Amino acid sequence: MKIPQILFPVFCFCVAFSSFAKEKEVDGVTDKEWKDVLTKEEYRVLREEGTERAFSSPLLNENREGQFVCAGCANPVFASGSKFKSGTGWPSFYEPINEKAVGVKEDRSFFSVRTEVHCARCDGHLGHVFNDGPEPTGLRYCINGVALSFVPEGEQD
Repeated sequence: MKIPQILFPVFCFCVAFSSFAKEKEVDGVTDKEWKDVLTKEEYRVLREEGTERAFSSPLLNENREGQFVCAGCANPVFASGSKFKSGTGWPSFYEPINEKAVGVKEDRSFFSVRTEVHCARCDGHLGHVFNDGPEPTGLRYCINGVALSFVPEGEQD
């Protein structure tokens, strides 16, 4: 197939972009590598921005002292001291472990505007943040338990 010279740059961009979209890398990790290290449910939530079923996470009832880390890259994202019972069916926190642990972006899915929360290290989808939480922040970080792992106090690096 001969591509007209004027369209060649557009063609090259489209080919390059389609390859990138199929094999997107985050911190040097490809989608295939994520699929190899994550369970199907972890991959669906962390990499495809899915949501686990409410009240399905064992971390909902995790009350020990420690840290909640990203299930994708082990980045500490929430401290147990900021966890609270929201009644929503997902582990909830009123603040991240520090201001650099998570990032946020606008989420316009499901015919609404919400604020998505993702891991600042691997960009894995964690959940959403809402303005209906307790003091001292008034925020509720509603987080998918499958996107987290719990590390008890004294076992952190």
